[in-house]
Amino acid sequence: MKYNFDWSVVLTGEYHQWLVDGFWLTLKISAISIVLAMALGTLVAVLRMTKVKACVWFSLAFTEFFRNTPLLVQIYFWYFGSFVLLPEAVNKWLYKQDFEFASGVIALTVYTAAFIAEEIRAGIFAIPKNQLEASRATGLSFIQAYRYVILPQAFRIIIPPLISQFLNLIKNSSLVMTIGVMDLTYMARQIESHTFRGFEAFTAATAIYLCISLVVSLTINVYNKHFLRQIKY
Repeated sequence: MKYNFDWSVVLTGEYHQWLVDGFWLTLKISAISIVLAMALGTLVAVLRMTKVKACVWFSLAFTEFFRNTPLLVQIYFWYFGSFVLLPEAVNKWLYKQDFEFASGVIALTVYTAAFIAEEIRAGIFAIPKNQLEASRATGLSFIQAYRYVILPQAFRIIIPPLISQFLNLIKNSSLVMTIGVMDLTYMARQIESHTFRGFEAFTAATAIYLCISLVVSLTINVYNKHFLRQIKY
């Protein structure tokens, strides 16, 4: 039996708006998670480089735990079990907000932060050790040396792997549909359920994810080249 394609389902009308809403929510949850993951990943990486054993062991446990457990399990963990770990006041605040969205952000943040921390640590190891020593010799504290000297150089080195982590986070965000977050994948699934036009719905969703990834990759690469050109001149 020949399949009759009907692209009007995803290009016009109510179902088109569903995809648009899902697209914006995907951008929102991805952007928030990227910012938080960068901050948390940087903190974990710096703690790993200190000489305080408690900080080193904490950062090591953090990266190994979250890198070696499935993201989907972590999403369920934060959605169904966060009330055990988080303070009661925080849980009450989350339930007043969009709890599904918050759980998704937390899961994506800690999962991606574990990978970013390792990328940053690799970038730090690529910098000669005498730069840290020289920074400390000028009177900078450990934190100041990392903030003004070490981390800026490390971030320059790890731009390519960071792009990969950002793209992975955007693609991984599709998993939050499993806890009811109405992102792009969730909306595509809803369109398929209402119209039985699964091919059209998921083809549109795939194309949108591809466009998001290409735009992010292109933007960061253009910025990287522009920044390098400014340094040369």
